[in-house]
Amino acid sequence: MSTSTKDADEAETAATPGKLTLAEILEIFAGGRLPLRITAYDGSSAGPPDAPFGLELKTPRGTTYLATGRGDLGLARAYIADDLDIHGVHPGDPYELLKALSNSLEFTRPPARVMAQIIRSIGVEHLRPIAPPPQEVPARWRRMADGLRHSRARDAEAIHHHYDVSNTFYEWVLGTSMTYTCACYPNLEASLDEAQENKYRLVFEKLRLKPGERLLDVGCGWGGMVRYAARRGVKATGVTLSREQTSWAQRAIADEGLTGLAEVRYGDYRDITETRFDAVSSIGLLEHIGVRNYSSYFGFLQSRMRPGGLLLNHCITRPDNGSEPSTHGFIDRYVFPDGELTGSGRIITEAQNAGLEVLHEENLRQHYALTLRDWCANLVEHWDESVAEVGLPTAKVWGLYMAGSRLAFESGGIQLHQVLAAKPDGRGDVGALPLRPWWTP
Repeated sequence: MSTSTKDADEAETAATPGKLTLAEILEIFAGGRLPLRITAYDGSSAGPPDAPFGLELKTPRGTTYLATGRGDLGLARAYIADDLDIHGVHPGDPYELLKALSNSLEFTRPPARVMAQIIRSIGVEHLRPIAPPPQEVPARWRRMADGLRHSRARDAEAIHHHYDVSNTFYEWVLGTSMTYTCACYPNLEASLDEAQENKYRLVFEKLRLKPGERLLDVGCGWGGMVRYAARRGVKATGVTLSREQTSWAQRAIADEGLTGLAEVRYGDYRDITETRFDAVSSIGLLEHIGVRNYSSYFGFLQSRMRPGGLLLNHCITRPDNGSEPSTHGFIDRYVFPDGELTGSGRIITEAQNAGLEVLHEENLRQHYALTLRDWCANLVEHWDESVAEVGLPTAKVWGLYMAGSRLAFESGGIQLHQVLAAKPDGRGDVGALPLRPWWTP
């Protein structure tokens, strides 16, 4: 008999003809293997009394969210709406609680007779979906008012949802580098700011940029790469669809006296008309492009480069190339609407099909886990200010999202790849590149 079958049989035996408590119901779904303490508003409890972590179901509305939300969406709705509390961890960094759940908890579907008893116990009124918390965006099919997926209008709305939260909030979470992409840690003792500076150095060196050359940075965020390059004599142009990022970056450029070399524009990367850039960097943009648009994306970037120019694409990836690229559940509704991820193989294929010669790729997923660890630590440190700035529900979203993402990068469920490519001239020449990689990690 398999473990899941045995657990289901035990759950059926344990279920009595009478009404089940909420804690008993949750324990049944967990197959009797709760790694934490659960308490509920009906006075019931389950799980080890001395467990270091706990969940508290506080309201009937929370029961409805749990019963009607698929996957992680029900838990997220109840938590964000304050119908579910977590205990034993800080809401700015629930990593240890999520880790305990991921290591020990495996939900099982009870037998039909037990499911019928569960439905009778919670009441059919809790099986009717209700309005989600206001921080949630509509389902994908309901976003048609903003245009087809990855249309210009819908992409702009998705970027606005995620990046126009509050520059002040981002300053607290991201630190002085104001960089919202994976850092590259030179050693385990390095600070977040040191690791972000090292990431920009790595990209700069991979692109072999020299004073007087021209860099295009698409999806430039708050202009970190643009300013890094400009401080080294490179004429750098960045573009972002976030108005908040644009205004912050333009002020930073002026404050650093880089106006003659650095520029950040508000707009779509496809609106760039200049050509013959010596290098193009794309750091954290491809996740928003949509896999079916990779061909036109790489084709456009290739068209902006001079022969012999270099392209560095840095983005989150999946560990395979065949799974469904669309994100779902909590991430799609609360964090990255319309986000899509695929494997590095698909990215390399599309770059090659666009006429680019791929020179190098590497996986930095462990560095992203460390980056998220440090972002969560910043959020914990500035929790009270963050809640005052963006509200408790939004602050909870960020703690949950970053801690969960850290777990995913640690396990390899998602990864981070940098792909370096060149635009050959008609004779296959990509410039005077060294025979082997010329940068240090």
